[in-house]
Amino acid sequence: MSDGKSPENSTVPKRPMHHRRNFTGLTTKELDAEKAKWPKETVDLWAKLSKKEANDIDTIQRSIVHHVTTTLARAAYNMDNFSAYQAVALSTRDRLISRWNETQGQLSKVDPKRVYYLSLEFLLGRSMDNALLNMGLKDTYGEGIERLGFNMEEVIESEVDAALGNGGLGRLAACYMDSLATLDYPAWGYGLRYNYGIFQQRIVDGYQTEYPDYWLNFDNPWELPRLDISIQIGFGGHVQTLQDEYGVTRHNWIPGQSVQAIAYDVPIPGYDTENCNNIRLWRSKPTRVFDLTSFNEGNYEKSVEDATNAEKITSVLYPNDNTMAGKELRLKQQYFWTAASLHDIVRRFKKSMREWTDFPNQIAIQLNDTHPALAIVELQRLLVDEEMLSWDDAWEIVIKTFAFTNHTVLPEAMEKWSVPMFEYLLPRHLQIIFDINLFFLQKVEMKVPNDRGLLNRLSIIEEAQPQQIRMAHLAVVGSHKVNGVAALHSNLIKTTIFKDFVDYYGEEKFVNKTNGVTPRRWLHQANPQLSALITETLGNDKWLKDLSLLKGLAAKTEDAAFRKKWMTIKRANKVRLAELIKARCNVEVSPDALFDVQVKRIHEYKRQFMNILSVIHRYRTIKSMTAAQKASVQPRVVIFGGKAAPGYYIAKLVIKLINSVAAVVNQDPAVGDLLKVVFVPDYNVSVAEVIVPASDISQHISTAGTEASGTSNMKFVLNGGLIIGTLDGANVEILEEIGEDNIFIFGCMAHEVEDLRHAQRYRNVPMDPALQGVISAIEKGTFEDPKIFQPLISTLTVGKDFYLISADFASYITANQQVDAAYKNQEEWAKKSIRCTAHMGKFSSDRSVKEYAEEIWNIKPYSVEDEGHL
Repeated sequence: MSDGKSPENSTVPKRPMHHRRNFTGLTTKELDAEKAKWPKETVDLWAKLSKKEANDIDTIQRSIVHHVTTTLARAAYNMDNFSAYQAVALSTRDRLISRWNETQGQLSKVDPKRVYYLSLEFLLGRSMDNALLNMGLKDTYGEGIERLGFNMEEVIESEVDAALGNGGLGRLAACYMDSLATLDYPAWGYGLRYNYGIFQQRIVDGYQTEYPDYWLNFDNPWELPRLDISIQIGFGGHVQTLQDEYGVTRHNWIPGQSVQAIAYDVPIPGYDTENCNNIRLWRSKPTRVFDLTSFNEGNYEKSVEDATNAEKITSVLYPNDNTMAGKELRLKQQYFWTAASLHDIVRRFKKSMREWTDFPNQIAIQLNDTHPALAIVELQRLLVDEEMLSWDDAWEIVIKTFAFTNHTVLPEAMEKWSVPMFEYLLPRHLQIIFDINLFFLQKVEMKVPNDRGLLNRLSIIEEAQPQQIRMAHLAVVGSHKVNGVAALHSNLIKTTIFKDFVDYYGEEKFVNKTNGVTPRRWLHQANPQLSALITETLGNDKWLKDLSLLKGLAAKTEDAAFRKKWMTIKRANKVRLAELIKARCNVEVSPDALFDVQVKRIHEYKRQFMNILSVIHRYRTIKSMTAAQKASVQPRVVIFGGKAAPGYYIAKLVIKLINSVAAVVNQDPAVGDLLKVVFVPDYNVSVAEVIVPASDISQHISTAGTEASGTSNMKFVLNGGLIIGTLDGANVEILEEIGEDNIFIFGCMAHEVEDLRHAQRYRNVPMDPALQGVISAIEKGTFEDPKIFQPLISTLTVGKDFYLISADFASYITANQQVDAAYKNQEEWAKKSIRCTAHMGKFSSDRSVKEYAEEIWNIKPYSVEDEGHL
């Protein structure tokens, strides 16, 4: 029987230790000091028990079974694919977290300069497949679970896409986070943890119908809740003005209400490296969850009112802003996120005990669009009001810290907030914005005296009723660099929306950083057969980290055997997409037809409307043919996908028209398989991973000068798909890389747009005859009640065709005819397809991120060492 005393050789500490949590990691000095408090036996024991698990099949299987029987409390005979997914995900996460711990621990000790990427969206898609591929474990896990009775691809399909984004903005952020980790750059992302994402799209009677996308039905294994990291965020209230001991006027903001920001971390592994970066997402929670007094008084709704008001901040991505309540919620979202992120960044910096002048030498913050522009104001507030720096010293730090990525040239898309709403929600920040504007305009006046028009155009405050805060102007004034995302876009912003800023600051502040996509996700993961063929052909997989090596494929265009392998893979991908279309849309399509794809956010400037009008033209043309003429028609499947904003009536009508046309065309025996039309509902990353590799031709047909860049065009061409498009966004640079023989360009040029719009508005330019025939068919009721589509038709007539569909329609039809003719020669088409992939090296997000790192952020890579413990 034990006497309660420790044996002489026991490793139990002989004195008490006081464990404590450090939110931002330990510096080398702090770590040494902490270790010195611990008995050597305890340090050795932790080291012994913290060794990482091996990655052999037996150990992996033990790990999976362990999670099945303990974490999930299941047995082998009581499992389905989703249970298997959960167990494999948890096992994968164990290995992912060990890399995450090593990375964050080593970076805390070294304390290099980091970049913090602020994005309202991170469209990550599924995480397990990506994590296994990046860690080099997919084959091992696949074999391991196969022996346990499961198929890896079926298990992967059980994962739900993370609903943290909507379109290109969020997917770009996800690609950049992948590249930052792969290239070993010290980086964190900051965003919001939405409960419902934007919405789940269903098609009901041809209309888009929005349903909650509650993707968190089950515990998310890819996030690490940091429930102890809670930051209080204020709204409303009032501002006190007082004098400090030196007679300097200071301001003290006293919020009228507050909520908590709770942190959730999402590890982002790099490919072929131990480095694992992080995205920190914020969830809103009330400071008081439940009012027991109100409940006991019978006022049940009031008892949970605080919780409801707080939690709705992170309920939905982009709440509908057609109402004042929706606008207010959006502004709350943006401040909540930027304030929590700045608090975190500043806390991490203060731990280093550096001087404030070192802040920009340690921290770079990239604003992904105008959504996080409030971070500029919040940092100025923190430095002036809480850290007691002078205004000028603080502002110099702010400007050196921030850089701004602009994503639009459309004036109507430039974000603005009304001054009264700002005054109500963020009174101190409004004061700071007015001061920033005043001091900026005073400098402008000194440089360019007596030009009131210039002052009005540059002002952050727009003199409207009520006054508006121009967030893009704030972002430009508060950043040291402003970049566009394609060469054409960057030139356009310098000559249009930011022309006056360029004249004032000079061109060196405005730079281009053409977007890119990660080849790990968009070729290696989405198109594994093609990835394997490329690796076999090039002799290694180094191209996955150096996409320029794809140029080695160009020599294979004349190799008939290689072309056959290439097109066999393309057909297999088309078969897979045909199966998805059958399952989701109940439409049977032939993989031998030309697959024509346009999948992206539904918007007037992206011109899905023009696409479906051309489909009607094709349908009417086929209907008018003889049987002999039909025999020469190239069969085509036209595939649409994408979401329209809930309040965007015209965009939602485009979806309705697509589905109404599909209902007629797909059932017409006179057309048969010569033409099929499909709208794939609820388009997301995992659906894109099936569609992109299967595309023969994809459409990127925005009105010239309206698309900032686009990244879907890059994904399609990287996978050997040709594109039809206007000379807009990144299409221009893709053309330069792959050659004009491998792309189908049509339509007006960006510099012609304004003259064409002027002519259509004031000179009654007649509508293109072919387009007029299509409109007449709609108005005759060929595709359901024509009254439904009258608002759409009015955009071409009463609205004077702002997006120039009529002006481009004839050349668009001609380009489609050229596609048909080219596709009939499959040997030449295969050569074009191979050349497309071979010349896409420029469009890697690795290249983009490296340019940002070297030319804007001034950060250097840090290689994490595998220390062999958790």
